Amino acid sequence: MNELLEQLGINWSLFLWQAINFFVILIVLTFFVYKPLIKVIKERSQKIKEGLEKAEQAGIRLKEVDNIAKGKIKEAEAESINIIKNTEEKSKILERELQKKNEEKQVQLQKELQDQLKKQLEENKKLVLSQAGELVKKAIIKTVELKPEAIDDALIKKAVSEINEV
Repeated sequence: MNELLEQLGINWSLFLWQAINFFVILIVLTFFVYKPLIKVIKERSQKIKEGLEKAEQAGIRLKEVDNIAKGKIKEAEAESINIIKNTEEKSKILERELQKKNEEKQVQLQKELQDQLKKQLEENKKLVLSQAGELVKKAIIKTVELKPEAIDDALIKKAVSEINEV
């Protein structure tokens, strides 16, 4: 068989050394290149996988936050509408109260004016009565001077009482 291999041009010693070199290079490459390269590839694929999972989780959280934000916006809108309604109601109540106070002030001013008018009328009446009494007195004096028998005390009292009633 050696002859056959020699005729084919195969040298056993050279072939054996080449096979040993091949296995040594294979072992060296396996431990120093292939395993670290596989390790780096696995780490990168793991990082990519984690990144995709985190992106997916971030998308889910973003949707949740977006839903929460929409809910908060709706709540804020509803609250602002309630605040506006309450403010409108309070302003209407305040307007009614102010109108009522103004009406009460007007009524009070009218009463005060009526009281002042009554006082002034009473003062004027007293003044007129006092002046009328004096005029009657002067008229009596004049009539007494003219015809004392025509004066009747009852007529004078009646005239003065009629003036007081007016």
